[in-house]
Amino acid sequence: MTEPVDPDVDLSDARQRRELRRSHYRVLAAVAAGGMIGTAARYGAALLWPTAAGAFPWTTLGVNAVGCLVIGVFLVVVSETWTAPAWVRPFFATGVLGGFTTFSTYCVDIQRLVSAGHPGPALAYLAGTVAAALVAVTAGTWITRRVLAAGMARRAARRAR
Repeated sequence: MTEPVDPDVDLSDARQRRELRRSHYRVLAAVAAGGMIGTAARYGAALLWPTAAGAFPWTTLGVNAVGCLVIGVFLVVVSETWTAPAWVRPFFATGVLGGFTTFSTYCVDIQRLVSAGHPGPALAYLAGTVAAALVAVTAGTWITRRVLAAGMARRAARRAR
């Protein structure tokens, strides 16, 4: 079985191989820079609203829900209204929001709740985070589309006058 081939890329051409390498490093740098910002923001949230040992991790739940809401808004904007430069999606969606949201800490929080003898809250957190994330990304998408449509309708009404 062979790997899929991009018909626009001829890997026997040294210039195209160099171009591919450069573009990967730029994307990697954009993700890394965004990740530093996102993780710093998450760390700041944990400092502002610390969670005591064995307590329900409201901060992590909130960070993940807010991150999902923002990604819903962001992806509608860059997919439907704005032709963003190539580095914007990897920088913001993967880097900033990937660093800000923390599903690894979510898993550790569940384990900590169970280990502390709180299986009920752990199960509620397990399901509640997934539900909150799905509701948040859906709400972000839906609200952004409505706001953009209303703005376009207002502009069209002004032009019609």
